[in-house]
Amino acid sequence: MNFENHPEYSIVIRPRSGWSGLHLKELWDYKDLWFFLMRRDIQVRYRQTFLGVTWAVIQPVMAMAIFSIVFGRLANLSSDGHPYPLFVYSALLPWIFFSTALSAAANSVVGSANLVTKVYFPRTLIPLASIGASFMDFLVSLGVMMGLMIFYGQTLTASLLAIPFLCVGVALTALGIGIWLSAFMVSYRDFRHVIPFALQIGLYATPVVYSTALVPARWRWILYINPMAGWISGFRAAFLGEPFDVPALTVAFAVSFILILGAFCYFHQAESEFADII
Repeated sequence: MNFENHPEYSIVIRPRSGWSGLHLKELWDYKDLWFFLMRRDIQVRYRQTFLGVTWAVIQPVMAMAIFSIVFGRLANLSSDGHPYPLFVYSALLPWIFFSTALSAAANSVVGSANLVTKVYFPRTLIPLASIGASFMDFLVSLGVMMGLMIFYGQTLTASLLAIPFLCVGVALTALGIGIWLSAFMVSYRDFRHVIPFALQIGLYATPVVYSTALVPARWRWILYINPMAGWISGFRAAFLGEPFDVPALTVAFAVSFILILGAFCYFHQAESEFADII
């Protein structure tokens, strides 16, 4: 039909609102591109490297050794009756996964400037794909954790079945913050220097090297506002065969969900200007 000969017809173009404005269906439609970007990030991470995947083992093992000497031997911090290396490694495993995934997501959009300016696709795929290389490192480090459990005679319990759920929680938290930062860093590049400093502070604000039991019960709710505190307590419980702190995990999931939802909304509002300023 020729609309020019029928003035009573008009075409009105409006931006999508509500959930449809977040391109959630498009993310599924472009799932092949998501797999491609994730594979690209994994290949770039390990291509032409001297240590390669070995770095995924060296980093947490060296941190475990240093923390065990400083905090386990010298400071004599409580490890809830478990060997301190096992205690601290069970927390380093999710923390390193979180920190590397967050850093990768935060830098992903700026690092993919050529794609952003040349072709259309849901830009949210870029930080979402950045999780792949970090998860590969996590899987390698998980093998070391299994070895430590066997070495220290730690019983393998059914609690280990919760690990996939806990991994999803850590990924949601990392992506929730990382997607926010990826959009923010398009305009403010100096944030790439702030992220390592903030993560270093966050390491000690999260019960990685110490037990949550050291925090007085009346102040523990402040600790659990940090969702990584809940996820790390969950990982410790799974690996060490302790009861799960259900309230902490519930708060961690709620905060992580709010973070990822808010990140999608903010990213959607900001992405229209990416190509102009990146």
